[in-house]
Amino acid sequence: MNRAIIGTFDRTKLVAIALCTLMFVSVVFVNTPTAMAAGPKSVADLAERLLPAVVNISTKQTVKSNKTLQIPNLPEDSPFRDFFDDFFNKQKPQGKNGPNGKNRGRSVSSLGSGFVIDPSGVIVTNNHVIDKADEIEVIFTDGTKLKAKVIGRDKKTDIAVLKVEPKTPLPFVPLGNSDKLRVGDWVMAIGNPFGLGGSVSLGIVSAHHRDIRSGPYDDFIQTDAAINKGNSGGPLFNMEGEVIGINTAIYSRSGGSIGIGFSIPSSTATRVIDQLRKFGKTRRGWLGVRIQAVTDDLAESLGLENSRGALVADLTETGPAEKAGIKAGDVIIRFNGKDVKKLSDLPKIVARSPVGETVDVIVIRKRKEMTIAVKLGLLENGEKIIAKTASKKRAQATKTSSVLGMTVSPITDELRKKYKLSAKSQGIVVVTVDPDSVAGEKRIQPGDVIAEAGEVDVKTPADLEKRIKELRKEKRGSILLLVLKTARGGDPHFIALRLK
Repeated sequence: MNRAIIGTFDRTKLVAIALCTLMFVSVVFVNTPTAMAAGPKSVADLAERLLPAVVNISTKQTVKSNKTLQIPNLPEDSPFRDFFDDFFNKQKPQGKNGPNGKNRGRSVSSLGSGFVIDPSGVIVTNNHVIDKADEIEVIFTDGTKLKAKVIGRDKKTDIAVLKVEPKTPLPFVPLGNSDKLRVGDWVMAIGNPFGLGGSVSLGIVSAHHRDIRSGPYDDFIQTDAAINKGNSGGPLFNMEGEVIGINTAIYSRSGGSIGIGFSIPSSTATRVIDQLRKFGKTRRGWLGVRIQAVTDDLAESLGLENSRGALVADLTETGPAEKAGIKAGDVIIRFNGKDVKKLSDLPKIVARSPVGETVDVIVIRKRKEMTIAVKLGLLENGEKIIAKTASKKRAQATKTSSVLGMTVSPITDELRKKYKLSAKSQGIVVVTVDPDSVAGEKRIQPGDVIAEAGEVDVKTPADLEKRIKELRKEKRGSILLLVLKTARGGDPHFIALRLK
């Protein structure tokens, strides 16, 4: 009886073990690559619906050239002579300088992609696709070709908006919200790689917020969907058929896709596209600061718990920040309600902020937080101010003055090389000396560097002129100069020159 019980128990146990083994094998099988070999669900229906709204962009640019083609010197009886004569005759300009008396150039063509966002004929592409183009032609999937004009373009984000005039409403695609994307989400790229229009590729979102140092507002989506030359300006779709990116760049040494492509997120593009359609240009906020990253060392010296924010290194004169009271050395940690975690955050937040409105800026100054209200300016106006200031500084940097019988100049790279000046030499350099002047009497020579005048540092000829004028008002009879003598290896010497 005991043996029977034991036998029954053994059989029951064996059956249980067999069932468990079967379940285990089933689980392993379901999760093996073999079971997933079929890949994701087909996207054929989605691709078929989206393809008509994706277009090819063809551009032509005339490049002027003064080069002439040399006709080979072939014998009269050469079988190739007729061929070369015909070819080179076609390359010759019409008339002396080409047609209508103008210098003839060669025509350069390029191809890219784009997509329709409005049935009236509004098309989005990359700025670099149509940059410097004399003619822009949009080619649709049914073979229709329409001439396009540029509504607006933005070099900073590499976005351009075009307009064509169709006879009937065009198929179009909506812009989605790229902020909802997650790493691993499926995405589809459609475009014109290598001139092969209507090409579809599928992949996933590989990463968010990529900075590839192509511009001040880099915030790219990285994808492994195949993107190649010619895909530029084409759309990156989510699985709902919304444009969540504009394909712009690839990382590749060969020029072909290696699974690292970059798209402008729709969260960035939508604002730019709306402004280009409305104003023909962008309208970005402007703060008027030059910033640098807060390193760990700087964070410690500034009394910050960690390296965060953007350190103000300099301010634009008359800019919004200077007017509001922001100072060099301030660390901006929050702008218009948004945290500034790192250097690259601030330009993007400022650019998206409303022009002309007053916003709160939280800074850390001398280890204390303070809030400063700033009325934002328009970036485009700010760039003009910055360019004007830079031009003025360049003019001052090359301006020379004649004082006390010598001509002095700021230290330029050219003069530093000419007189073999030390990299540490600071001041103004003497370029000519009248031997009969007070400077000549004291044996000041070309190449000498004046570092101080009247116990004041001088950096420009204007500084020296100003100090001389001040001392004359004080009825001083001479001015004391600290001169670095180039002939003596930059040895400093004090030299007094008469002012009368």
